[in-house]
Amino acid sequence: MLGICRGRRKILAASLTILFVPAITWIYLFAGSFEDGKPVSLSPLESQPHSPRYTASSQRERESLEVRVREVEEENRVLRKQLSLAQARGPAHHRANHSKTYSMEEGTGDSESLRAGIVAGNSSECGQQPVVEKCETIHVAIVCAGYNASRDVVTLVKSVLFHRRNPLHFHLIADAIAKQILATLFQTWMVPAVRIDFYDADELKSEVSWIPNKHYSGIYGLMKLVLTKTLPSNLERVIVLDTDITFATDIAELWAVFHKFKGQQVLGLVENQSDWYLGNLWKNHRPWPALGRGYNTGVILLLLDKLRKMKWEQMWRLTAERELMSMLSTSLADQDIFNAVIKQNPFLVYQLPCFWNVQLSDHTRSEQCYRDVSDLKVIHWNSPKKLRVKNKHVEFFRNLYLTFLEYDGNLLRRELFGCPSEADVNSENLQKQLSELDEDDLCYEFRRERFTVHRTHLYFLHYEYEPAADSTDVTLVAQLSMDRLQMLEAICKHWEGPISLALYLSDAEAQQFLRYAQGSEVLMSRHNVGYHIVYKEGQFYPVNLLRNVAMKHISTPYMFLSDIDFLPMYGLYEYLRKSVIQLDLANTKKALIVPAFETLRYRLSFPKSKAELLSMLDMGTLFTFRYHVWTKGHAPTNFAKWRTATTPYRVEWEADFEPYVVVRKDCPEYDRRFVGFGWNKVAHIMELDAQEYEFTVLPNAYMIHMPHAPSFDITKFRSNKQYRICLKTLKEEFQQDMSRHYGFAALKYLTAENNS
Repeated sequence: MLGICRGRRKILAASLTILFVPAITWIYLFAGSFEDGKPVSLSPLESQPHSPRYTASSQRERESLEVRVREVEEENRVLRKQLSLAQARGPAHHRANHSKTYSMEEGTGDSESLRAGIVAGNSSECGQQPVVEKCETIHVAIVCAGYNASRDVVTLVKSVLFHRRNPLHFHLIADAIAKQILATLFQTWMVPAVRIDFYDADELKSEVSWIPNKHYSGIYGLMKLVLTKTLPSNLERVIVLDTDITFATDIAELWAVFHKFKGQQVLGLVENQSDWYLGNLWKNHRPWPALGRGYNTGVILLLLDKLRKMKWEQMWRLTAERELMSMLSTSLADQDIFNAVIKQNPFLVYQLPCFWNVQLSDHTRSEQCYRDVSDLKVIHWNSPKKLRVKNKHVEFFRNLYLTFLEYDGNLLRRELFGCPSEADVNSENLQKQLSELDEDDLCYEFRRERFTVHRTHLYFLHYEYEPAADSTDVTLVAQLSMDRLQMLEAICKHWEGPISLALYLSDAEAQQFLRYAQGSEVLMSRHNVGYHIVYKEGQFYPVNLLRNVAMKHISTPYMFLSDIDFLPMYGLYEYLRKSVIQLDLANTKKALIVPAFETLRYRLSFPKSKAELLSMLDMGTLFTFRYHVWTKGHAPTNFAKWRTATTPYRVEWEADFEPYVVVRKDCPEYDRRFVGFGWNKVAHIMELDAQEYEFTVLPNAYMIHMPHAPSFDITKFRSNKQYRICLKTLKEEFQQDMSRHYGFAALKYLTAENNS
């Protein structure tokens, strides 16, 4: 690195020579060319040999000076040529071709060198900062596995998107879980000029499974070693990042550093900021071999094409095999092997300034990487303690991290002006659908919501469940917003089976939910609850979209379509599984109705049997659901018959019927045109009837609605006349669609509506 800087200093000295030597020479000549205030020509043709003041000695002196000037000009010409060649190897000056390129730190080329002198470990930075083409795609590789890492990746990507000005191509080496989560997330995020490719991490396990690893990252912590083999053969360079990274600057600045690689340098790394590889942390501490302090692999610049030519695969394998004979296992996963290779081949590494990987583990020298906030580029939470790590400025770093953690990801859907984006079929279809809507329509916002794509993060928390082998398993399906969070623990106590929940939250609320769940023993003890975050966008609560998301991601053959405000009776899960067999739900189109009741008391001694419930019903502690507000919604259940029923009984569909049912997982989705309050369940039950589902009431099942403050949507329905008009319009359009789709049989819905 010192040699590189010396070479650049020579070029700088040459530049100064070019500027100042001719200037001084000409000043001298110019001054000497005045006699008595009159200019004297330096040209031999214009000299005055017959002038009395002209002498032979002065003539020789002037001729000698002219020869020297020509020599200096020739030297300057050679220096200019050398300087232009040096600049041609690196990127052009930011003023050249300004319409196509931009400087990554405009006006800070020298300040970066100054910081390099101030900040420990930054001696490799000198000279002017390179440039990156405006629309050049930056390639980023990340290894990601599991539920927690998928959440971390989102925060990392937010920090990159926030600062970026270039198209991005993410190469995600992911297991099946992470791929499902992140594929859905990016598909629904719809960020322009961002491409995502997935590579199956499980297929790569055999490449590294022979290496014993003690690091908490497990086998996935070794997969950066095989990126030359995994990533496309035509990909020449890539930035490799750990999931616990936060960017504080444009990633293009880091991409530009590739231009500084010389000779056989193929790895860009920051020096390790702890004493780990020095081997003095404790008695008998024996780390893997490393060059000095070694290098941290949380941020890596890989020149893939050169690494392949160097036979990187063979290089790291031979090194690992040899070292494992004495070390037996790795302690820091891939980092140990990278450092062992570098120890033998130091010419491979280009040392990045340490602000490109400020490592916030305990007892690091990270504070030497910055003197001011503006020095920060990349923060690396590489301690198992993560945000609880000890550091003098950890509060600042934590706040920076939390900023991106809770930042509204919808705001990052911004176009990169001047850069053509790849054609996205989903985006084009969405724009086409929206363009067909009439913006002057008073119900435009309702209609628009049907086509809104909400960013969706599946399985926000760890999920682990294998459905029962007897094919009778049932998942409870519900949706909620932040104001119903308190119902989760109670539902988990009442329902021991799998649950699929769609939560409508902002980014900040999602983090509040995470903290709430992690602080709850009840929720943390349950691994069979799938929490799917649908991020807020628009002015309506997309109730039916949420239900569809929760329905789509169940792993059982049957589902109980409930609402978050209801507590199922104790033992309902097992009762439904028996009913599935008894009523042959696998081979018939049935919707099993669970009768709904309600209480107006916030504290309720929950009935443990049907007999106890009937007693409370008679005493006025419980009521049939919405009997005093919306009788038609559940009247067809026939509660009078249910009181004495001992066997399941069939009921017929009636207008506005909206019971809670158990159905097969292949039942139709909810209609998305209905948002907020009104007709969202009614329309679904109507479609089940149109598809000839048989409604069967279960005689020994029940659920109870718990009291709560009115939702914002029902308040809008009651107070806003236009809201009610639009809902009526949507109902009529839905019924017309039903008639077109189901033909003559669906005419009864129009008749029933007119008679109701």
